[in-house]
Amino acid sequence: MKKLVYLLVLSVSFSFAQTAAKGKVKFSAKIENRNSDTLTIYGPNKFKQTIPVNKKGVFEATFEVTDGLHQFSDGSESSLMYLKAGDDLKLTMNAKEFDETITYTGKGAKENNYLAQKALSDEKFEMELEGLLDKDEVTFKTALETKSKEDLVKLEKAGLDEKLVAIIKPRIAQEGMMLTQFYNQKAAAKKIEGTLSASFDYENHKGGKTKLEDLRGKYVYIDVWATWCGPCRAEIPHLKKVEEKYHGKNIEFVSISVDVDKDHEKWQKFVEEKQLGGIQLFADKNWNSDFIKSYGINAIPRFLLIDPNGKVVKADAPRPSSPTLVELLDSLVK
Repeated sequence: MKKLVYLLVLSVSFSFAQTAAKGKVKFSAKIENRNSDTLTIYGPNKFKQTIPVNKKGVFEATFEVTDGLHQFSDGSESSLMYLKAGDDLKLTMNAKEFDETITYTGKGAKENNYLAQKALSDEKFEMELEGLLDKDEVTFKTALETKSKEDLVKLEKAGLDEKLVAIIKPRIAQEGMMLTQFYNQKAAAKKIEGTLSASFDYENHKGGKTKLEDLRGKYVYIDVWATWCGPCRAEIPHLKKVEEKYHGKNIEFVSISVDVDKDHEKWQKFVEEKQLGGIQLFADKNWNSDFIKSYGINAIPRFLLIDPNGKVVKADAPRPSSPTLVELLDSLVK
């Protein structure tokens, strides 16, 4: 549940760790098919450590941290870490199979391998939610209760540092609450598939305004995002690749910003500096725009797919980074 539970655990743990001990850690990483020549580690108290790759192809550094959960990013993907004073961690992975290949050795490896495996388990359950949408709510609740019990058993048997257990254990119950909200969102989105989509008439970055009706006759893949949204920005490279793959095909790619009015200029500059493609639009009333509210959007990024007749194909479509998006578009777009 990297996209959901991951953010919940990280935000809470950052505040938890503000009074924790500090000390130095050693960290190195050997990454096949790396996405970047730098790794960045984020942590409590606005901690940020950038590590460049050396001539041997290894990311290596010694730095001081506040004990607690951190996050490392290779520029395209990210993963949770648990760092404490005295750790000597060595990471290996293949960036093409990011989550599946993360392996740690050295002091502190047990906690970090646990986090990597939990992320995989959570993500698998998130994918299984799609199948549970076709079943009744009782089936979903039973599956969620089973997962929560299994997570607690694994945590208790893992023999982890007590500080990490103190962070993760209370979060498991909150994960259930977040997943229930996610399930309800998916279920509500599924109900409007096949119906005529609400419309929009928004400012176009290139000038003038664009209506949804202007795009009739083509599929429309919509990205609802904002310049301040980290997960939204992380999808941009993947979106550019998808746009390139379907260039000239019967589909338009539309990005709708829900930035507030005071950030209008920031949006304009961001689109230009990042050379964003597709049709770039600015919602008239950010989160309160009629189109945004019609889809019940209260978290971003959110992706929608509308057919050439203006009907909803997917009210909660796969992200550009998901292989299932290409599978879906290949089955529809000519």
